[in-house]
Amino acid sequence: QVQLVESGGGLVQPGGSLRLSCVASGRTFSINYMGWLRRAPGKEREVVASISRSDDTYYAGSVKGRFTVSRDNTKNMVYLEMNSLKPEDTAVYYCFIQVGITRSWGQGTQVTVSS
Repeated sequence: QVQLVESGGGLVQPGGSLRLSCVASGRTFSINYMGWLRRAPGKEREVVASISRSDDTYYAGSVKGRFTVSRDNTKNMVYLEMNSLKPEDTAVYYCFIQVGITRSWGQGTQVTVSS
C-alpha cells in the first residue's frame, strides 16, 4: 500500500503559476510511474503528466510547454510546476503512482484559475 498526500493548490489568476507537491509513503520501492491527473467539472478524468523512475515524461497536449513534472526519488515526491495557467485548467488535481498496471491516487487538491 502507498499513501499519497498532495499540497499546493489554490486560486490563481489567468497567466499565473502554481506548484503542486505530492509525497508518497508506504511501499514506495515498487513505484514506477508518478504523475498527476485532473478532473474538471463535467469532464472526464485526464492524465496531465507523468514521469517514470528513469525520468521519461509524458504530457497531455493541453498542458505541453506550460507544465513541468519532476520527481525526487530520495524523498518519494513528485511535483507539478504549472505556468501560464488558463481558466480551463481549473480542476481537482490528483497525484498518482503506478505499480505495474495498477494506479493509485491521492485525495486531490483544488486548482482554480479565475480573475
